Amino acid sequence: MRVIETWIPATLGSTRAPTPGIREFVIRPDQFDVTAYPVGSHINVSVTIDGLPETRSYSLVGEASSRGFKIAVRRAEDSRGGSRYMWQLAPGARLDITRPASLVAVDWERENYCLIAGGIGITPILGAAQALARRGANVTLHYAVRSRADAAYLEDLASLLGDRLLVHASDEGKRLDLDALFASLPKGTLTLFCGPMRMLDAARHAWIGAGHPLADLRYETFGSSGTLPTEAFRVRLKDSDVELEIPRERSMLDVLNASGFEVISDCKRGECGLCAIDVVALDGEIDHRDVFFSDHQKSSNAKMCACVSRARGTITVDTLLRADAV
Repeated sequence: MRVIETWIPATLGSTRAPTPGIREFVIRPDQFDVTAYPVGSHINVSVTIDGLPETRSYSLVGEASSRGFKIAVRRAEDSRGGSRYMWQLAPGARLDITRPASLVAVDWERENYCLIAGGIGITPILGAAQALARRGANVTLHYAVRSRADAAYLEDLASLLGDRLLVHASDEGKRLDLDALFASLPKGTLTLFCGPMRMLDAARHAWIGAGHPLADLRYETFGSSGTLPTEAFRVRLKDSDVELEIPRERSMLDVLNASGFEVISDCKRGECGLCAIDVVALDGEIDHRDVFFSDHQKSSNAKMCACVSRARGTITVDTLLRADAV
């Protein structure tokens, strides 16, 4: 389903720090209509990185509020610059944002629900927990963090869920065992997940290994998370002398389009696969950060999603479009 972006002006109303490494932002559109949005909704925010306009996507925290849209941003030094931009904003700052959109479908008629959050992945999971608790659903939330000091909204969740909240803090020796968890879930359980890519890959393998249908595992993704550090790499265009540098702050999709090699796209979150381009040569390693391709497809390195995936070294790609043909 195509994501239609409608940009609207807004003002940053307030900020606070639920943990030392996470900052919460309440953003109020100029023409604000307090309408409930679906669980798993996100907004895009227009940011400026190294003087260039960019777009970053952030999950909405909790259910709709009359104060505005609430997001939370983890300060990540190994990022493409979005968190640094957001963290320097002060109340009163003007922003352009999109209206809420959701790519996560929730079946509200299930008997059992399992929620899993890894770190800042708690942001969309909080709203799901609120909605399910309000409906009186049988729900349990597993919250995986390095330490309880890193766990945003922990008090709110404890008050909401009580002993149905299980915190898996690494520094307490309580790592989340996905294999054991999924093996214990009744058939028909709907699981909602949000966390880093490595954790998502592990969750999908454990889910299938436990014999659950993959359609019952729904997830939000981090388009910026991967297995390799975020660093600059080079892209060569097939049958041309063009070689482009992809800086750590920009995506391959943005650089290709800015250079005249148009690549169509839609979600820009590594979920729809519309921006997938052919890889014809590789001198290095591809960091597939999408959730569109299967493990087998990723291991073949035949294609990659230009919106989120990155590389180490130099890759040669075929966009199927040529700047001199436009």
